Amino acid sequence: MGELTPQAPRWPSEHADRLRLAEPLTFEFSGRTTSNRFMKAPMTEQLCTFDENNMAENGIPTQLYQRCYEKWGRGGMGMMVTGNIVLYTNELMFKGDPIIPHDAPFSGERFDAFKAVAAVGKANGALLVAQVNHPGRYSMFVDSPVSASAITKPKVKNGPWELTITHAATQEEIRNIIAAFSHAAAYLSEAGFDGVQLHAAHGFLMASFLDASTNIRTDAYGGSLENRMRFILEVGREIRRVTPPDFILGIKINSTEFQDTGLVTDEAAVLCRELEKNSFDFVELSGGSIEKGNMFSHVRETTRKREAFFLEFAEKIAPKLSRTKVYVTGGFVTAAGMVNALDTVDGVGLARALCDDWELCRRLLDGEVDGAIRSALNQGDFWQGLMAGNRNMRLVGEYQEPKLYWTAEAVEELKLWYEAWASNRGSWKNLTIAK
Repeated sequence: MGELTPQAPRWPSEHADRLRLAEPLTFEFSGRTTSNRFMKAPMTEQLCTFDENNMAENGIPTQLYQRCYEKWGRGGMGMMVTGNIVLYTNELMFKGDPIIPHDAPFSGERFDAFKAVAAVGKANGALLVAQVNHPGRYSMFVDSPVSASAITKPKVKNGPWELTITHAATQEEIRNIIAAFSHAAAYLSEAGFDGVQLHAAHGFLMASFLDASTNIRTDAYGGSLENRMRFILEVGREIRRVTPPDFILGIKINSTEFQDTGLVTDEAAVLCRELEKNSFDFVELSGGSIEKGNMFSHVRETTRKREAFFLEFAEKIAPKLSRTKVYVTGGFVTAAGMVNALDTVDGVGLARALCDDWELCRRLLDGEVDGAIRSALNQGDFWQGLMAGNRNMRLVGEYQEPKLYWTAEAVEELKLWYEAWASNRGSWKNLTIAK
Protein backbone atom coordinates (compact mmCIF):
# COMPACT_ATOMS: atom_id res chain seq x y z
CA MET A 1 0.00 0.00 0.00
CA GLY A 2 1.20 3.49 -0.79
CA GLU A 3 1.56 6.51 1.42
CA LEU A 4 -1.45 8.22 2.96
CA THR A 5 -3.01 11.10 1.07
CA PRO A 6 -0.71 14.04 1.94
CA GLN A 7 -3.55 16.58 2.08
CA ALA A 8 -5.27 14.85 4.99
CA PRO A 9 -5.07 17.15 8.04
CA ARG A 10 -3.91 15.84 11.39
CA TRP A 11 -4.62 16.87 14.94
CA PRO A 12 -1.86 19.13 16.32
CA SER A 13 -0.29 18.13 19.60
CA GLU A 14 1.43 19.87 22.45
CA HIS A 15 4.90 18.62 23.33
CA ALA A 16 4.90 15.36 25.25
CA ASP A 17 7.42 12.73 26.25
CA ARG A 18 6.18 10.09 23.85
CA LEU A 19 8.91 7.72 25.02
CA ARG A 20 6.47 6.86 27.79
CA LEU A 21 4.24 5.30 25.14
CA ALA A 22 7.15 3.08 24.09
CA GLU A 23 7.61 1.54 27.55
CA PRO A 24 6.82 -2.19 27.79
CA LEU A 25 4.03 -3.41 30.04
CA THR A 26 3.99 -6.77 31.82
CA PHE A 27 0.74 -8.49 32.74
CA GLU A 28 1.35 -9.92 36.18
CA PHE A 29 -0.91 -12.97 36.09
CA SER A 30 0.03 -14.37 32.68
CA GLY A 31 3.57 -12.99 32.79
CA ARG A 32 3.30 -11.78 29.20
CA THR A 33 4.84 -8.45 28.18
CA THR A 34 3.54 -6.06 25.55
CA SER A 35 6.20 -3.99 23.79
CA ASN A 36 4.49 -0.62 24.33
CA ARG A 37 1.41 1.07 25.79
CA PHE A 38 -0.70 1.05 22.61
CA MET A 39 -3.63 -1.30 22.23
CA LYS A 40 -5.73 -1.72 19.12
CA ALA A 41 -9.18 -1.66 20.64
CA PRO A 42 -11.82 -4.13 19.44
CA MET A 43 -13.95 -3.15 16.44
CA THR A 44 -16.44 -5.30 14.54
CA GLU A 45 -14.93 -6.41 11.24
CA GLN A 46 -17.81 -8.26 9.48
CA LEU A 47 -15.28 -9.98 7.23
CA CYS A 48 -15.99 -13.65 7.91
CA THR A 49 -18.06 -16.12 5.92
CA PHE A 50 -21.83 -15.71 6.01
CA ASP A 51 -24.64 -17.56 4.25
CA GLU A 52 -28.15 -17.60 5.69
CA ASN A 53 -28.72 -20.90 3.92
CA ASN A 54 -25.66 -22.57 5.45
CA MET A 55 -25.39 -21.32 9.01
CA ALA A 56 -23.02 -24.10 10.08
CA GLU A 57 -20.26 -22.70 7.87
CA ASN A 58 -20.63 -19.09 8.99
CA GLY A 59 -17.99 -17.13 10.87
CA ILE A 60 -14.84 -18.53 9.28
CA PRO A 61 -12.15 -15.81 8.93
CA THR A 62 -11.57 -14.87 5.29
CA GLN A 63 -8.45 -13.63 3.54
CA LEU A 64 -9.79 -10.08 3.97
CA TYR A 65 -9.97 -10.57 7.75
CA GLN A 66 -6.49 -12.07 7.79
CA ARG A 67 -4.98 -9.23 5.75
CA CYS A 68 -6.37 -6.63 8.16
CA TYR A 69 -4.52 -8.17 11.11
CA GLU A 70 -1.42 -8.64 9.01
CA LYS A 71 -1.49 -4.91 8.20
CA TRP A 72 -2.30 -3.80 11.75
CA GLY A 73 0.39 -6.17 13.02
CA ARG A 74 2.96 -4.04 11.20
CA GLY A 75 1.54 -0.84 12.68
CA GLY A 76 3.53 -0.61 15.91
CA MET A 77 0.90 -1.64 18.47
CA GLY A 78 2.01 -3.58 21.52
CA MET A 79 -1.28 -5.46 21.69
CA MET A 80 -4.18 -5.96 19.31
CA VAL A 81 -7.66 -7.02 20.39
CA THR A 82 -9.91 -8.40 17.68
CA GLY A 83 -13.55 -7.53 17.18
CA ASN A 84 -16.03 -9.74 18.97
CA ILE A 85 -15.90 -13.47 18.26
CA VAL A 86 -19.23 -15.12 19.09
CA LEU A 87 -20.11 -18.61 20.26
CA TYR A 88 -23.16 -19.76 18.31
CA THR A 89 -23.82 -19.69 14.56
CA ASN A 90 -27.31 -18.24 14.99
CA GLU A 91 -26.51 -15.82 17.81
CA LEU A 92 -24.33 -13.15 16.25
CA MET A 93 -24.63 -9.39 16.22
CA PHE A 94 -23.64 -8.75 12.61
CA LYS A 95 -23.54 -10.84 9.49
CA GLY A 96 -19.90 -11.69 8.94
CA ASP A 97 -18.94 -11.90 12.63
CA PRO A 98 -16.25 -14.52 13.41
CA ILE A 99 -17.67 -17.55 15.22
CA ILE A 100 -16.20 -20.36 17.30
CA PRO A 101 -19.14 -22.74 17.78
CA HIS A 102 -19.30 -24.46 21.14
CA ASP A 103 -18.59 -27.82 19.47
CA ALA A 104 -15.96 -26.66 16.93
CA PRO A 105 -13.09 -29.18 16.63
CA PHE A 106 -9.46 -28.10 16.96
CA SER A 107 -8.89 -28.93 13.30
CA GLY A 108 -10.38 -28.27 9.89
CA GLU A 109 -11.04 -25.18 7.79
CA ARG A 110 -12.27 -22.93 10.62
CA PHE A 111 -9.41 -23.79 12.95
CA ASP A 112 -6.83 -23.36 10.19
CA ALA A 113 -8.26 -19.93 9.38
CA PHE A 114 -7.93 -18.76 12.99
CA LYS A 115 -4.37 -20.17 13.10
CA ALA A 116 -3.50 -18.17 9.99
CA VAL A 117 -4.83 -14.96 11.55
CA ALA A 118 -2.75 -15.53 14.70
CA ALA A 119 0.38 -16.24 12.68
CA VAL A 120 0.25 -13.09 10.55
CA GLY A 121 -1.02 -10.85 13.35
CA LYS A 122 1.84 -11.80 15.68
CA ALA A 123 4.57 -11.93 13.03
CA ASN A 124 5.98 -8.51 13.94
CA GLY A 125 5.88 -8.85 17.71
CA ALA A 126 2.41 -7.67 18.70
CA LEU A 127 0.40 -9.66 21.22
CA LEU A 128 -2.89 -10.82 19.69
CA VAL A 129 -5.90 -11.11 21.99
CA ALA A 130 -9.33 -12.25 20.80
CA GLN A 131 -12.43 -10.56 22.14
CA VAL A 132 -15.02 -13.23 22.93
CA ASN A 133 -18.66 -12.28 23.29
CA HIS A 134 -22.24 -13.46 23.52
CA PRO A 135 -24.47 -10.73 22.03
CA GLY A 136 -27.39 -11.53 24.33
CA ARG A 137 -30.37 -9.36 23.40
CA TYR A 138 -28.59 -8.19 20.24
CA SER A 139 -28.48 -11.72 18.79
CA MET A 140 -29.69 -12.14 15.23
CA PHE A 141 -31.69 -15.12 13.91
CA VAL A 142 -33.34 -16.04 17.21
CA ASP A 143 -36.92 -15.11 18.11
CA SER A 144 -36.31 -14.71 21.83
CA PRO A 145 -32.64 -14.01 22.60
CA VAL A 146 -31.15 -15.03 25.90
CA SER A 147 -30.40 -12.34 28.47
CA ALA A 148 -30.07 -12.03 32.23
CA SER A 149 -33.82 -11.37 32.46
CA ALA A 150 -36.87 -11.21 30.21
CA ILE A 151 -37.04 -7.62 29.01
CA THR A 152 -38.42 -5.68 26.07
CA LYS A 153 -36.15 -3.24 24.30
CA PRO A 154 -36.96 -0.79 21.49
CA LYS A 155 -35.49 -0.62 18.02
CA VAL A 156 -31.82 0.27 18.07
CA LYS A 157 -31.59 3.88 16.95
CA ASN A 158 -30.53 3.99 13.29
CA GLY A 159 -29.59 0.31 13.49
CA PRO A 160 -30.36 -2.43 10.97
CA TRP A 161 -32.55 -4.52 13.26
CA GLU A 162 -35.06 -4.36 16.10
CA LEU A 163 -34.57 -5.87 19.52
CA THR A 164 -37.20 -8.38 20.58
CA ILE A 165 -38.38 -9.65 23.95
CA THR A 166 -35.62 -11.65 25.58
CA HIS A 167 -35.92 -14.64 27.83
CA ALA A 168 -34.12 -15.08 31.13
CA ALA A 169 -31.21 -17.50 30.94
CA THR A 170 -31.93 -20.78 32.68
CA GLN A 171 -29.39 -22.40 34.96
CA GLU A 172 -28.68 -24.96 32.23
CA GLU A 173 -28.18 -22.21 29.63
CA ILE A 174 -25.78 -20.41 31.94
CA ARG A 175 -23.74 -23.59 32.39
CA ASN A 176 -23.70 -24.20 28.64
CA ILE A 177 -22.66 -20.62 27.84
CA ILE A 178 -19.84 -20.76 30.41
CA ALA A 179 -18.66 -23.96 28.72
CA ALA A 180 -18.87 -22.26 25.31
CA PHE A 181 -16.70 -19.36 26.52
CA SER A 182 -14.09 -21.73 27.94
CA HIS A 183 -14.12 -23.85 24.77
CA ALA A 184 -13.51 -20.72 22.67
CA ALA A 185 -10.60 -19.70 24.90
CA ALA A 186 -8.97 -23.14 24.68
CA TYR A 187 -9.57 -23.16 20.91
CA LEU A 188 -7.94 -19.75 20.47
CA SER A 189 -5.01 -20.71 22.68
CA GLU A 190 -4.40 -23.80 20.56
CA ALA A 191 -4.68 -21.67 17.41
CA GLY A 192 -1.88 -19.40 18.63
CA PHE A 193 -3.69 -16.41 20.12
CA ASP A 194 -2.07 -14.86 23.19
CA GLY A 195 -5.27 -14.40 25.16
CA VAL A 196 -8.93 -13.44 25.24
CA GLN A 197 -10.88 -10.40 26.31
CA LEU A 198 -14.41 -10.92 27.64
CA HIS A 199 -16.93 -8.37 26.32
CA ALA A 200 -18.95 -7.14 29.30
CA ALA A 201 -20.00 -3.76 27.88
CA HIS A 202 -22.57 -2.14 25.60
CA GLY A 203 -25.54 -4.21 26.77
CA PHE A 204 -24.33 -7.63 25.57
CA LEU A 205 -24.99 -10.75 27.63
CA MET A 206 -22.32 -10.24 30.28
CA ALA A 207 -23.29 -6.58 30.66
CA SER A 208 -26.94 -7.57 31.05
CA PHE A 209 -26.00 -9.58 34.14
CA LEU A 210 -24.01 -6.68 35.61
CA ASP A 211 -26.63 -4.02 34.91
CA ALA A 212 -29.28 -3.78 37.64
CA SER A 213 -31.78 -2.38 35.12
CA THR A 214 -31.57 -5.50 32.92
CA ASN A 215 -30.93 -8.06 35.65
CA ILE A 216 -34.02 -8.54 37.80
CA ARG A 217 -33.26 -12.14 38.69
CA THR A 218 -33.93 -13.45 42.18
CA ASP A 219 -31.52 -16.39 42.08
CA ALA A 220 -27.76 -16.59 42.65
CA TYR A 221 -27.12 -14.49 39.52
CA GLY A 222 -29.27 -11.48 40.44
CA GLY A 223 -29.85 -8.88 43.14
CA SER A 224 -26.61 -7.95 44.88
CA LEU A 225 -23.48 -6.97 42.99
CA GLU A 226 -21.87 -10.17 44.27
CA ASN A 227 -24.57 -12.13 42.47
CA ARG A 228 -24.67 -9.97 39.33
CA MET A 229 -20.95 -10.43 38.69
CA ARG A 230 -21.03 -14.16 39.45
CA PHE A 231 -21.52 -15.16 35.78
CA ILE A 232 -18.45 -13.21 34.63
CA LEU A 233 -16.25 -14.55 37.41
CA GLU A 234 -17.33 -18.12 36.71
CA VAL A 235 -16.45 -17.67 33.03
CA GLY A 236 -13.05 -16.25 33.99
CA ARG A 237 -12.26 -19.12 36.37
CA GLU A 238 -13.22 -21.70 33.78
CA ILE A 239 -11.01 -20.03 31.17
CA ARG A 240 -8.09 -20.04 33.59
CA ARG A 241 -8.73 -23.75 34.20
CA VAL A 242 -8.56 -24.77 30.52
CA THR A 243 -5.77 -22.49 29.24
CA PRO A 244 -2.01 -22.34 29.91
CA PRO A 245 -0.70 -20.12 32.75
CA ASP A 246 0.74 -17.63 30.23
CA PHE A 247 -2.62 -17.07 28.51
CA ILE A 248 -3.80 -13.46 28.84
CA LEU A 249 -7.26 -12.86 30.34
CA GLY A 250 -8.82 -9.42 29.97
CA ILE A 251 -12.25 -7.81 30.04
CA LYS A 252 -14.01 -4.78 28.59
CA ILE A 253 -16.51 -2.93 30.78
CA ASN A 254 -18.61 0.13 30.11
CA SER A 255 -18.07 3.38 31.98
CA THR A 256 -21.17 5.31 30.91
CA GLU A 257 -24.00 3.04 29.87
CA PHE A 258 -24.58 1.73 33.38
CA GLN A 259 -24.02 4.82 35.47
CA ASP A 260 -27.63 5.98 35.90
CA THR A 261 -29.52 2.74 36.54
CA GLY A 262 -26.92 0.03 36.37
CA LEU A 263 -23.31 -0.29 37.39
CA VAL A 264 -22.51 2.83 39.40
CA THR A 265 -18.92 3.91 39.86
CA ASP A 266 -18.50 2.45 43.35
CA GLU A 267 -19.82 -0.91 42.16
CA ALA A 268 -17.51 -0.81 39.15
CA ALA A 269 -14.54 -0.36 41.48
CA VAL A 270 -15.67 -3.36 43.55
CA LEU A 271 -16.10 -5.38 40.36
CA CYS A 272 -12.58 -4.54 39.20
CA ARG A 273 -11.09 -5.54 42.54
CA GLU A 274 -12.86 -8.90 42.23
CA LEU A 275 -11.53 -9.27 38.70
CA GLU A 276 -8.04 -8.71 40.09
CA LYS A 277 -8.62 -11.38 42.75
CA ASN A 278 -9.59 -13.72 39.91
CA SER A 279 -6.39 -13.14 37.91
CA PHE A 280 -7.67 -10.88 35.15
CA ASP A 281 -4.62 -9.35 33.47
CA PHE A 282 -6.28 -6.18 32.20
CA VAL A 283 -9.48 -4.17 32.16
CA GLU A 284 -10.43 -1.97 29.21
CA LEU A 285 -12.71 0.93 30.14
CA SER A 286 -14.88 2.43 27.44
CA GLY A 287 -18.46 3.66 27.16
CA GLY A 288 -21.44 4.71 25.09
CA SER A 289 -24.83 3.32 24.15
CA ILE A 290 -25.43 1.23 21.03
CA GLU A 291 -29.20 1.38 21.47
CA LYS A 292 -29.14 5.16 21.39
CA GLY A 293 -26.65 5.17 18.52
CA ASN A 294 -24.56 7.38 20.77
CA MET A 295 -21.01 6.69 21.84
CA PHE A 296 -19.33 10.01 22.62
CA SER A 297 -21.79 12.87 22.04
CA HIS A 298 -22.62 13.02 25.75
CA VAL A 299 -19.04 13.92 26.66
CA ARG A 300 -18.47 17.34 28.21
CA GLU A 301 -16.28 19.84 26.37
CA THR A 302 -13.71 19.85 29.18
CA THR A 303 -13.43 16.08 28.82
CA ARG A 304 -13.07 16.36 25.04
CA LYS A 305 -10.08 18.62 25.54
CA ARG A 306 -8.45 15.91 27.64
CA GLU A 307 -9.21 13.53 24.73
CA ALA A 308 -9.72 10.44 26.90
CA PHE A 309 -13.52 10.46 27.07
CA PHE A 310 -13.69 7.92 29.89
CA LEU A 311 -10.61 8.88 31.88
CA GLU A 312 -12.66 10.38 34.72
CA PHE A 313 -14.18 6.95 35.26
CA ALA A 314 -10.73 5.37 35.09
CA GLU A 315 -9.46 7.78 37.74
CA LYS A 316 -11.91 6.16 40.18
CA ILE A 317 -10.97 2.62 39.18
CA ALA A 318 -7.23 2.47 38.50
CA PRO A 319 -6.01 3.54 41.98
CA LYS A 320 -7.93 0.62 43.51
CA LEU A 321 -5.95 -1.94 41.48
CA SER A 322 -2.38 -3.07 42.12
CA ARG A 323 -1.90 -5.98 39.70
CA THR A 324 -4.60 -5.80 37.02
CA LYS A 325 -3.64 -3.29 34.32
CA VAL A 326 -6.06 -0.64 33.07
CA TYR A 327 -6.54 0.57 29.50
CA VAL A 328 -8.91 3.33 28.49
CA THR A 329 -10.36 3.69 24.99
CA GLY A 330 -12.22 6.54 23.35
CA GLY A 331 -11.29 9.99 22.08
CA PHE A 332 -7.50 9.89 21.75
CA VAL A 333 -6.23 11.94 18.80
CA THR A 334 -2.84 13.45 19.84
CA ALA A 335 0.43 12.19 21.25
CA ALA A 336 0.07 14.54 24.23
CA GLY A 337 -3.41 13.26 25.06
CA MET A 338 -2.17 9.69 25.02
CA VAL A 339 0.92 10.44 27.10
CA ASN A 340 -1.08 12.40 29.68
CA ALA A 341 -3.50 9.50 30.08
CA LEU A 342 -0.60 7.37 31.31
CA ASP A 343 -0.61 9.45 34.50
CA THR A 344 -3.80 7.53 35.34
CA VAL A 345 -3.89 4.29 33.36
CA ASP A 346 -1.39 1.76 32.06
CA GLY A 347 -2.25 1.87 28.37
CA VAL A 348 -4.35 3.59 25.72
CA GLY A 349 -6.75 1.97 23.29
CA LEU A 350 -7.17 3.28 19.75
CA ALA A 351 -9.92 2.25 17.37
CA ARG A 352 -11.33 4.49 14.63
CA ALA A 353 -8.04 6.33 14.17
CA LEU A 354 -6.40 3.03 13.23
CA CYS A 355 -8.86 2.54 10.38
CA ASP A 356 -7.63 5.78 8.79
CA ASP A 357 -3.91 5.42 9.52
CA TRP A 358 -3.03 1.77 10.00
CA GLU A 359 0.51 2.63 11.13
CA LEU A 360 -0.43 5.50 13.44
CA CYS A 361 1.23 3.97 16.51
CA ARG A 362 4.53 3.43 14.73
CA ARG A 363 4.40 6.95 13.26
CA LEU A 364 3.74 8.46 16.69
CA LEU A 365 6.59 6.52 18.31
CA ASP A 366 8.97 7.43 15.47
CA GLY A 367 8.02 11.11 15.68
CA GLU A 368 6.71 11.18 12.11
CA VAL A 369 3.33 12.60 13.19
CA ASP A 370 1.89 14.30 16.26
CA GLY A 371 -1.67 13.09 15.98
CA ALA A 372 -4.34 11.12 14.18
CA ILE A 373 -5.88 12.15 10.87
CA ARG A 374 -8.55 14.74 11.51
CA SER A 375 -11.91 13.33 10.49
CA ALA A 376 -15.11 15.17 9.63
CA LEU A 377 -17.21 12.32 11.03
CA ASN A 378 -19.52 12.91 13.98
CA GLN A 379 -17.68 11.34 16.91
CA GLY A 380 -20.99 10.80 18.71
CA ASP A 381 -22.55 8.75 15.90
CA PHE A 382 -21.89 5.06 16.58
CA TRP A 383 -23.22 3.86 13.23
CA GLN A 384 -21.29 6.41 11.20
CA GLY A 385 -18.07 5.37 12.89
CA LEU A 386 -18.88 1.69 12.49
CA MET A 387 -19.54 2.11 8.78
CA ALA A 388 -16.33 4.10 8.21
CA GLY A 389 -14.26 1.48 10.01
CA ASN A 390 -15.94 -1.47 8.30
CA ARG A 391 -15.56 0.06 4.87
CA ASN A 392 -11.85 0.71 5.41
CA MET A 393 -11.23 -2.78 6.76
CA ARG A 394 -12.85 -4.18 3.65
CA LEU A 395 -10.80 -1.91 1.39
CA VAL A 396 -7.52 -2.81 3.11
CA GLY A 397 -8.45 -6.49 2.96
CA GLU A 398 -8.80 -6.03 -0.80
CA TYR A 399 -5.34 -4.37 -0.99
CA GLN A 400 -6.87 -0.93 -1.55
CA GLU A 401 -6.21 2.37 0.20
CA PRO A 402 -8.40 3.29 3.18
CA LYS A 403 -10.94 6.04 2.55
CA LEU A 404 -10.28 9.22 4.56
CA TYR A 405 -13.34 11.09 5.80
CA TRP A 406 -11.99 14.60 6.23
CA THR A 407 -14.23 16.29 3.65
CA ALA A 408 -17.98 16.86 3.67
CA GLU A 409 -18.24 15.05 0.33
CA ALA A 410 -16.63 11.92 1.74
CA VAL A 411 -18.98 11.96 4.74
CA GLU A 412 -22.03 12.28 2.48
CA GLU A 413 -20.85 9.31 0.44
CA LEU A 414 -20.40 7.31 3.65
CA LYS A 415 -24.02 8.02 4.58
CA LEU A 416 -25.10 6.44 1.29
CA TRP A 417 -23.06 3.35 2.11
CA TYR A 418 -24.69 3.15 5.53
CA GLU A 419 -28.21 3.48 4.11
CA ALA A 420 -27.46 0.70 1.62
CA TRP A 421 -25.96 -1.52 4.34
CA ALA A 422 -28.92 -1.00 6.71
CA SER A 423 -31.40 -1.64 3.88
CA ASN A 424 -29.51 -4.85 3.13
CA ARG A 425 -30.20 -6.01 6.72
CA GLY A 426 -26.68 -5.28 7.86
CA SER A 427 -24.94 -7.21 5.11
CA TRP A 428 -22.05 -6.17 2.84
CA LYS A 429 -22.89 -8.90 0.34
CA ASN A 430 -23.35 -7.47 -3.18
CA LEU A 431 -23.50 -3.97 -1.66
CA THR A 432 -23.24 -1.00 -4.03
CA ILE A 433 -24.31 2.63 -4.00
CA ALA A 434 -25.42 5.00 -6.75
CA LYS A 435 -23.04 7.92 -7.17
